[in-house]
Amino acid sequence: MPGLAVPYFAQWETPAMTLPVLVDGPPALQHDPLWRNSGAETIEEYVRWAGNVCGMACLKMILAARGELHPTLSLARACTTYGGYVVNELDASIKGLIYAPFVTFITERFGLEAEVMTNVETVAIPEFLSRRQFFMASVHHSIRWPEQEPPSKGGHLVLVTAASSEAIRFHNPSGHDEASQASVTVSLAGFECFFANRGVAIGF
Repeated sequence: MPGLAVPYFAQWETPAMTLPVLVDGPPALQHDPLWRNSGAETIEEYVRWAGNVCGMACLKMILAARGELHPTLSLARACTTYGGYVVNELDASIKGLIYAPFVTFITERFGLEAEVMTNVETVAIPEFLSRRQFFMASVHHSIRWPEQEPPSKGGHLVLVTAASSEAIRFHNPSGHDEASQASVTVSLAGFECFFANRGVAIGF
């Protein structure tokens, strides 16, 4: 199952923060020693955004694969100007990632080729990865434990970097250990249990 060598980045600056976040929620990120690397101006801004930037972590990995390094929150702010996120200042909520404006953002800002994909059958992923190098796939966040049955599908983005007729390989921005973070390989049937049949196909 060939594929590009793609650097891994978590959606939080310290990849090992996933388990603390699962136990204590977003406030655990107040103890992330590397939070400044995100591009956040304050720890509060970092904590507010970090749980919402799985898509920006995927984009950061794609850009890093061609030699560019961008802080995650810098990408999120830029994406917000295109409507990829909707920030509610009254209740501090963040809605997104919204695919269509995200596609406009990455094509205009970075010259990437991108296409929103819906009603995607899992078995079709290998075919369109032959035309695009990456697929940001909407899956349930519990894919970090692929042996478990998820309660639903979608809501979290992982970066699919390779696929065959038997298996799919991806980077998970919220994996809880090395085995569930970079170059995770799951059977097509296993992936389908978590996959919401939508995402964004991206190429250089």
